[in-house]
Parts: sequence; C-alpha cells; structure tokens
Amino acid sequence: MTITVRRIDAGEAHARAEALTEALSDVLIDCVEGGASVSFMLPLARAKAQAFWRGVLEGVARGERILLAAQTETGRIVGTVQLITALPDNQPHRADIAKMLVHRDARRRGVAAQLMAAVDDAARAEGKTVLVLDTVTGGDAERLYQRAGWQIAGVVPNYALMPDGAYCGTTFMHKQLAV
Repeated sequence: MTITVRRIDAGEAHARAEALTEALSDVLIDCVEGGASVSFMLPLARAKAQAFWRGVLEGVARGERILLAAQTETGRIVGTVQLITALPDNQPHRADIAKMLVHRDARRRGVAAQLMAAVDDAARAEGKTVLVLDTVTGGDAERLYQRAGWQIAGVVPNYALMPDGAYCGTTFMHKQLAV
C-alpha cells in the first residue's frame, strides 16, 4: 500500500466538505470502535462524527488549523492529523497536535510515522517551534511519539475515559522544533 500525506487546504475544505466529512468520519468511527480514546464514546453515531469533522473543516477554512490526510493510491483516506494554530496571543510560536488517527486497515505500515513527520514539517512552515499533544498513557501512540522525538511532560491518572467507559491516564508530551 502506497501512502501519500497531503494538506487539505481551505479551498478543498469548502469545495469537498461532504466527501471529506464522510471519509474522515469513516476513520474516526473505526478508531473509536477499535478502542482509541480520542474524545468520543461508544457507540459513536455517524452524525456525531460528521458534525465533528464539519467543525474541523470550518476551522481549516478559517485558518485556525491545518488538516493533513494520509491517502492510498486510490485516494482513500486512511489516516489524519491536525495542527491547531489558533492559540492565545502570547503563544505565537506554539501549536497543538490533535486527532492523530489511522484506520485499523492501514496500521503497522508506517502511516502514523508519515503523518507525524508531515505535521512537523507543516508546523515548521508555520514558524512553530513548540508542539504539544496528549495521548493515552502506555498506549501504542505514546511509544510512536517518543520514537518521533517527543518528550513526556507529565502524566495525569484517570484523566479521560476509553470509549467503553474505563478510565485511562493521559500523558502530556512536547516537542521542540528548529525552524
């Protein structure tokens, strides 16, 4: 499977909103059904996933975030990550990483690593030097982020819920970028 990571710009976010909403909802629903703690609980209704992605695409159109998509050679979106750039005035150098998702069909093929490298590049292009994210403590994503150069800032036990309602700890991480 050949994967290409690309930025979905404001024009595309507007012009292809419904198709993108459907494709991104497929990825989100699959991840939640697979047990990913990414702010949503089971069962995740398609309408709720669609509403989330419509909001993300509106944020892209307003220039508040950068949305990256990992696509197969046929154009199917199998992964995504966001760089949230709309932060307070005293943090122009910082951005948050959000919703790094890879469909279960595409896992263990380097898609997440490609997405994280691409989001680093997007952050550098925006002049961001400090990136922050949070992830489930002890999960696969935490190990992926550490391999990508992220540092642990701290852990909060019982911070969030897994999709099935079980408590999980959250690890807060940061990465310093050279521009």
